[in-house]
Amino acid sequence: MSRLWDKGLPLDERVLRYTAGEDHQLDARLVHYDVLGSIAHAQMLAQQKLISEDDCAEICAGLQALDDSFAAGDWHIRLQDEDVHTALETRLTDAIGAAGGRLHLGRSRNDQVLTALRLYLRDATTDLGERVSGLRNAISALKQRQGDVELPGYTHMQHAMPSSVGLWCGGFDEGFADAVSGLNLVRKRINKNPLGSAAGYGTPGLPLDRDATTAKLNFESTQEPVTAVQLSRGKAESALLFEITLLMQDLGRMASDLLLFYTQEFAYIHLAAEVTTGSSIMPQKRNPDVLELLRASSATTQAALNESLMITAKLPSGYHRDLQRLKAPLFRGIDLATDSVDIMAYLLEGLQFRPENIRLDESIFATAEAYRLVHDEGIPFRDAYRQVAKRYAK
Repeated sequence: MSRLWDKGLPLDERVLRYTAGEDHQLDARLVHYDVLGSIAHAQMLAQQKLISEDDCAEICAGLQALDDSFAAGDWHIRLQDEDVHTALETRLTDAIGAAGGRLHLGRSRNDQVLTALRLYLRDATTDLGERVSGLRNAISALKQRQGDVELPGYTHMQHAMPSSVGLWCGGFDEGFADAVSGLNLVRKRINKNPLGSAAGYGTPGLPLDRDATTAKLNFESTQEPVTAVQLSRGKAESALLFEITLLMQDLGRMASDLLLFYTQEFAYIHLAAEVTTGSSIMPQKRNPDVLELLRASSATTQAALNESLMITAKLPSGYHRDLQRLKAPLFRGIDLATDSVDIMAYLLEGLQFRPENIRLDESIFATAEAYRLVHDEGIPFRDAYRQVAKRYAK
């Protein structure tokens, strides 16, 4: 097995395991995107007369075949491959011969991985935004079903002002609309083409056309200068994890409300049996485990954000292997957010508020009474406030 950086010297198995880390497992989601980036790179090399059209055709067909066979489960990335890049290039060269060895001209594993990662993040961000829109649809459906049901509003965990299911839904819906906007803004950082920046200092003397790969891969711009590329590592990742953390905090607060509403003391809501679990000792119990796990999930995404920020903090300019460790927290945050948004939308579809159990304390209308005094009798609000306050003094 010859990795992209091999020079024919032996590598200790322990060093391979430590340096490869989780990459051979994490990179499974990057295979398709590394293929896309590699095909665009090969086509640009042919356009610039740096490889022949025949070699380009062989490379592109070989890469597409590898993409299809990976999707079919015919091969996987092994520890000996180290990462997706060696896995693909080795198999490509085995399949088509010398032409496969011409593919790496004008690029480094550093810009190669970043290209695949940004193509993946672009899709992952769009996908998550669409799932949040699906959650908003579930909230809208709940509002349509039961929006007129009265609820007490709470401050300091006490009845405060009158509210409704519709208002409760609306507050969270606005937060999730913000999340979609935030995810769209992150795409600005993601959608810059790093390909051709190589190890961070370009390819002096080699006439690459970086704008050509920008167009082929539908990036919004070519990242310039080449020295900016490695300095930008971790910024899009952390920006995405930040937006995910805010999203998960709103999900957690929604879950916290619903957990309170589900207690026997409140009994404001009914949860469908299929989203609750049983107790191992108490036969009568149905537990809202899903909501408890949702409530805890923002801790995981915030930890992933902190990990991402701390990996890049105080690194000198240029490429450093530390950056490899961005993948695990990034993918962990994306996966948890995706699963959490979907499960909350599913839970809301079967949720029912129980108006027969919702009692509003008489005092909840105190502010409305003060407003009535202002409107009907023309007295200052502070005087009306004190008059009404005396009625509820204990």
